Amino acid sequence: MAPPGLGVAYLWGRGTPVVVTMENPNYSVVEIDGPEAEEELRAAAMAMDKGGRGRTARQFTWVLLLRAHRAAGWLASLAAAAWALPGAIARRFRRSSSSSPSAAADELVHGRGWLLYRFIKGFLALSLLALAVELAAYWNGWRLQGPELHVPEVVEIEGWAHSAYISWMSFRADYIRRPIEFLSKACIFLFVIQSMDRLILCLGCFWIKLRKIKPRIEGDPFREGSGYQHPMVLVQIPMCNEKEVYEQSISAACQLDWPREKFLIQVLDDSSDESIQLMIKAEVSKWSHQGVNIIYRHRVLRTGYKAGNLKSAMSCDYVKDYEFVAIFDADFQPSPDFLKKTIPHFEGNPELGLVQARWSFVNKDENLLTRLQNINLCFHFEVEQQVNGVFLNFFGFNGTAGVWRIQALEESGGWLERTTVEDMDIAVRTHLNGWKFIFLNDVKVLCELPESYEAYRKQQHRWHSGPMHLFRLCLPDIITAKVCNSIS
Repeated sequence: MAPPGLGVAYLWGRGTPVVVTMENPNYSVVEIDGPEAEEELRAAAMAMDKGGRGRTARQFTWVLLLRAHRAAGWLASLAAAAWALPGAIARRFRRSSSSSPSAAADELVHGRGWLLYRFIKGFLALSLLALAVELAAYWNGWRLQGPELHVPEVVEIEGWAHSAYISWMSFRADYIRRPIEFLSKACIFLFVIQSMDRLILCLGCFWIKLRKIKPRIEGDPFREGSGYQHPMVLVQIPMCNEKEVYEQSISAACQLDWPREKFLIQVLDDSSDESIQLMIKAEVSKWSHQGVNIIYRHRVLRTGYKAGNLKSAMSCDYVKDYEFVAIFDADFQPSPDFLKKTIPHFEGNPELGLVQARWSFVNKDENLLTRLQNINLCFHFEVEQQVNGVFLNFFGFNGTAGVWRIQALEESGGWLERTTVEDMDIAVRTHLNGWKFIFLNDVKVLCELPESYEAYRKQQHRWHSGPMHLFRLCLPDIITAKVCNSIS
């Protein structure tokens, strides 16, 4: 240890050793004995710097190898996805063609599903082949130069592969370019039409908000001494294996604020699980003992799905005693005043066939998927349904949360099993018969959004699988129909 009271310069000049001691050091400590040791320290630092550069080069090599490994992993994942895609398409056709596995396999092998599957598989293979050809041409520098796409002379062609590529490019320019240009222009034209449609709808919604336009009821028909005669209302709740939501939907329907002798609830159960059937029967029996007019119906043969279920329920003899029918899916919970907010719109309006309420979602903030669905469906109700209801008196029935005049259903042919979009089908046929619709944006019915992608995919498949088929069925009637859409 250095004697006290001496300066640092003195100690440095004398070469007095300086030792630094630390507890649990994380790095090495160097002892300096004087100017000679300083030169040695510099030499050691230079050697360490060279070694550090060597280590840096090795680390850079390892980073490159790691990135190459990750890139190889991505390529392997893409290859696996491309390899699994044809199998997924085949499984999709098997599921959609028939409920029976053997029938599905026969349909896939011998029916249209097999031809479509082969077409998609061949188109995918050709697309990948064309992409590989373009990449190979780019790497070999076989690019057509100049704005006029100069085709190389014979002496400029580098072998049979280059010649084949030039022939392919000439074929594209002569035979493929014009159809592609036509399709592109057609897509642009359709996009412009769709954009104009959305713009007109948004302007209509703005006008409705500005002028505060909405369907109104003259006075309060339910005030004391008004003498309002409550019409007979039939409430239908179609369901199928709805184990999670049947109780709350039945409970909400049984609590509707309407004279009990003036409405009847039909629980239309198409469940295939006997345990679920027993639970629904018990729930119906519980409310029946409390004085609610409610009955349970179960079909042995589940034909026509929801349309067949509703058609079977409307064929009951007692339906002729009712004037209106309210329809709620199994996951919908109407408020007690639902009928009081919808039924009075039919009074004094004999041409009105449908009153449609808006959906409200109890789980709209559950996750990102439900938030996006909420945005999409809010636009559908707030803009599309409301604008069409105000200016056209026509819109697509949403399949639930609506009240129909039974006469309008019967005159339009009732529920048909010819398509999976029975709600759109009955709306088109009813409108072609001259009936008008009203949309109530301020009357909301609680329901749930699909929270998982699989449930969302199944819902969207049901909603979008039938419109084109329905369009082909209804097109002749739409062309020949003469419907006056003027607002009375």
